[in-house]
Amino acid sequence: MEAGTKIIDLMAEEEDLEYLDINGSCTNNIINGATILPSDTSSEQRVAIDRSLSFTKIYSPPVYKPKTYNGIQTLVLAYQSLGVVYGDLGTSPLNVLSSITLPDPSEEDLLGILSLIVWTTTVLVLIKYVFIVLHADDHGEGGTFALYSYLCRHINFSSKFTIRNTRLESDRNMRYYSQGSCIKSTTKRFLEGSTKAQTLLTFLVLLGTCMVIGDGALTPATCVLSALQGIQTRSSKISQEDVVLLAVVLLVALFAFQSCGTSKVGFCFSPIMVTWFVLNAAVGIYNIIRYHPSILKGLSPLYIYKFFERRGKTAWDILGAVFLSITGAEAMFADLGHFNKRAIQLAFSLFVYPAVILTYAGEVAYLVQYPDQLSNAYYASIPEQIYWPMFVVSTLSAVVSSQSMISATFSIVKQSMALGCFPRVNIIHTSSKHEGQVYSPEINYILMVICVGLVIGFKGGVQLSNAYGVVVIWVMIITTCLTTLVMLVIWDTNFLLVCAFFFPYILIEGAFMTSLLNKIPQGGWVPFAISAVFLVVMFSWTYGRSKKSLYEEERKMSLTEIGQMLSTTNLYRPPGFCFFCTDLVNGIPPIVRRYIQHTNSVREIMVIITVRTLPIKSVLPEERLVVGKLGPDGVYRCLVQFGYKDSPGMDGEDFIALVVGKLCEISETTGEKRKLRLAEESGAVFVVGRTILKSNKKKGWFARFVIDYLYRFLQKNCRAAVSALIVPPESTLQIGMVYEI
Repeated sequence: MEAGTKIIDLMAEEEDLEYLDINGSCTNNIINGATILPSDTSSEQRVAIDRSLSFTKIYSPPVYKPKTYNGIQTLVLAYQSLGVVYGDLGTSPLNVLSSITLPDPSEEDLLGILSLIVWTTTVLVLIKYVFIVLHADDHGEGGTFALYSYLCRHINFSSKFTIRNTRLESDRNMRYYSQGSCIKSTTKRFLEGSTKAQTLLTFLVLLGTCMVIGDGALTPATCVLSALQGIQTRSSKISQEDVVLLAVVLLVALFAFQSCGTSKVGFCFSPIMVTWFVLNAAVGIYNIIRYHPSILKGLSPLYIYKFFERRGKTAWDILGAVFLSITGAEAMFADLGHFNKRAIQLAFSLFVYPAVILTYAGEVAYLVQYPDQLSNAYYASIPEQIYWPMFVVSTLSAVVSSQSMISATFSIVKQSMALGCFPRVNIIHTSSKHEGQVYSPEINYILMVICVGLVIGFKGGVQLSNAYGVVVIWVMIITTCLTTLVMLVIWDTNFLLVCAFFFPYILIEGAFMTSLLNKIPQGGWVPFAISAVFLVVMFSWTYGRSKKSLYEEERKMSLTEIGQMLSTTNLYRPPGFCFFCTDLVNGIPPIVRRYIQHTNSVREIMVIITVRTLPIKSVLPEERLVVGKLGPDGVYRCLVQFGYKDSPGMDGEDFIALVVGKLCEISETTGEKRKLRLAEESGAVFVVGRTILKSNKKKGWFARFVIDYLYRFLQKNCRAAVSALIVPPESTLQIGMVYEI
């Protein structure tokens, strides 16, 4: 073997990974095999290298390419997306115009409002999200956390409170991994050199994520109520309590249906949304022709200027109601992982967008003739002959409209867990074809309880309507800022184009934000309160996990220390395997030290196991294990990789046999192979850790409260780290450890 092979060091920090050449030169030679050092390497060199390495297996990882879709598959996904992604955007005509308070609106006023709605939808949804932001995906995943993860793979964050994105040099050819950017922009250097900026960015990401979840808990309640309240206009015998009861029944049924998965939900809900869009577009065209054929002149932005010039502050206040027309835009981005970019772009551009514009134009055309019907604009504009069919379709569509935020919440929680900043919950992949289609029973039940509680608590009153959409504008502003960073640091976009994106959008969204602030005392505080609860949860978990990782990083065992402990004469070494399960990828965890110190024994073969789930359906058996020798005799490192549909099983003799086979491949002597075979016959024990964090008394009250109360409560009530692993219970030993941080 030639000198100059690539050494993968799992104990080294990421920036320490390099091409190691015994003769002093660097090469890019990657070899499949177990032998690392050339035959003429001196014993001194071997000892020095042996002490510095924790993973001496040369690994050529499988190459995973992004999934491609043909035209038919894309059209099918576009059809499914109608029932999942566009419910919120599509049903906005139900409540936008009726939310506007404007005494004695003139034709010019109504044209100005129509122009505001059309251009808000065009500029903020069609141009910003569909044609720009959707391209800033993290290997098919969308949303605030996806943008952050995308940036993390190109910027070296060093702040103690950033969300660490552990990656290995062996990941370089995998689908989900991108090489660090070589762009030496001023923005990148600033972010890498400022821990305060990194901490602020992390906080903004957590805040934006919690706001999306908060809106996800509010959207089903408001959408269903807005549709059902139309029935009260037809019968005075139907009370508000009846509407609330019916809303609760529909919401419970909606959340119960989530376990079927995004694909089945999409196929069931998509026909409803197709019917909704087609009927609304047809009614819109009918109203335009019958009531005001020249209404389409309202598409001119000139009417926006005239409206503000004439109405002043009243026009400014109306921006809050106009914003309701685009509250589903952020959910569209967050739902990207459930489908694909092209499907979402096609569905919105060719179907949803024109249908929605025609619907609004038809409503305004009707209002030109009957301006006193502004408070009930949608239902009043429906022709009498089809009122009840449209009521049924609108009610069903309102139920479907909740789906976009529910699915987005599932995706966001999954992304948050992957980055270690949300307590562990059960994530179920509902499709073997699309990795992003997930469902979480715990999150589903929490959302259901919040939604039902809001409907009953506010009794479907105006305060609940005022709460709708208030936090979404803040998420949009955060998305604009993160997308700007992507343009600067990753895409290397021309600075003038970056300015042309950032400044107009921050001004437009800032204008909507100031208008929506008026709703906070009138019920707009509700989504902020929900977001604050989730922010406390995510902040506490992220803070605790970062402290735990820092503690383990500072106290991980060196090869010298493990070698000295194993060479102690009074240490009992019975035959067999001892698997230490840990999530610490870079190093030997402190659990090994504690186990040996308190038992004064360890099996002859010790394997440190780290499990990773990759964003692919399944990992081939021959590619599942990545093994390597550590310095001391009989100590190995094993990286176990599963796909999202694989059962993470490590029980039974097959797993041990697979590990032994891989270890024998890298064994250099016959004696070592014989030792491994004998250990296999003696069985194995799995050692897992249960860590309890305890704050140091020298810490401030805030740190003690977060660690001792909030984080510990979350840790006790979430799923254990090894709960997803299938290990033999009769051979599992759990060790409790207290970390005083």
